[in-house]
Amino acid sequence: MIWGFFVLLTLVAVGILLYPLLSSRSKTLTRGDAVPAILADQMQEIERDMDRGLISEQEAQAARLEIKKRILATTRNSQGRSGPSRNGGGVTLVVAAVLAPVVAAGYYLTMGSPEVPSLAFAARSAERAQTEEVTALAMRLRDRLETDPGGGPSEGWMLLGQTYQRMGRAADAVEAFQVVADRDDATSATFSMLAEAVVVANDGNVIPRAKSAIDRALELDRSNPAATYFNSLYYLQREETQKAYDLLVSRLNQEESFVPWMETYATQINRIAAAADLPPVDFPRASTTQPGPSAADIAAASEMSDADRAEFIRSMVSRLAERLEDEPEDLDGWMRLANAYTVLQEQDRAIAAYRKAEALLERQPADDPRRAVVRDALEQLGG
Repeated sequence: MIWGFFVLLTLVAVGILLYPLLSSRSKTLTRGDAVPAILADQMQEIERDMDRGLISEQEAQAARLEIKKRILATTRNSQGRSGPSRNGGGVTLVVAAVLAPVVAAGYYLTMGSPEVPSLAFAARSAERAQTEEVTALAMRLRDRLETDPGGGPSEGWMLLGQTYQRMGRAADAVEAFQVVADRDDATSATFSMLAEAVVVANDGNVIPRAKSAIDRALELDRSNPAATYFNSLYYLQREETQKAYDLLVSRLNQEESFVPWMETYATQINRIAAAADLPPVDFPRASTTQPGPSAADIAAASEMSDADRAEFIRSMVSRLAERLEDEPEDLDGWMRLANAYTVLQEQDRAIAAYRKAEALLERQPADDPRRAVVRDALEQLGG
């Protein structure tokens, strides 16, 4: 059906282009037709002027002779230019009319397919609207912080920096984190987040400014996993592969139970191990605690008004929900979404998200600790 429709449209387009070329050319008015008609009218005008006595017989005769010469010259010029140019242009148009759809069809058969689904305009509009909404909220938060006589609370600047980081605006995130890093209440997490933003802003390179932030983060907390990770990246860039590997393995072995960042560690360790012929590590088991934002995380937006804070949080949750529509196999993502809905006290949505996670858990081992997490959560929610 689709290909037949495309062929029909092509034939209609070619027909529209060829119709004027195939129709009678006698209707086309050329200069060779128009000029003699004008000169003949001038000849009649000479006769009228002579009848009224405006010109003499000698003047009329001279004017007639001149007009006859011009008619003859125009006729010869028209005959000399007729045919070739007209036919040449017609051939060119015919070739173009036939060649254009042939070339288009060949390109489409190579590069395209009618079976490939397209992204609906409405979906793109909703995504743009959500991005604009988050951007507007971030601008409002920044304005409030910058106009605060006390310079704005550190929690607000950290929230702004994390928001910019999620939006892909690493340079703006660096500025926000740096505000807190210059204060006395800066923590190890402040410097590790600053280091990450600097690395992202510099295309993944650990430049001296990032290394300084890493060192300060580790000075305040030697167990900071993010700072250790970027410190290992620094050594990896200096081609000190063994040192980078040892840092990650040592920090990973310090944990007695699962925490989410261990998956990132294991992936990076095994990547280094494969390239440097070092022993890989086993992938860590899932956590028995619910992933996702907690009430304390949401309270970090306390410097915003109640309406702005609720709007901001819901926009973040909506983005996670939309991502899961494209990645429905993300088990931990559904658990994070369910936990977020629980914190927002949206019971029905939380139950629905946990049901998605429950279905995905059927493919996991029977002793997977996440089964108990989902079961307990559904019992608490009455689901």
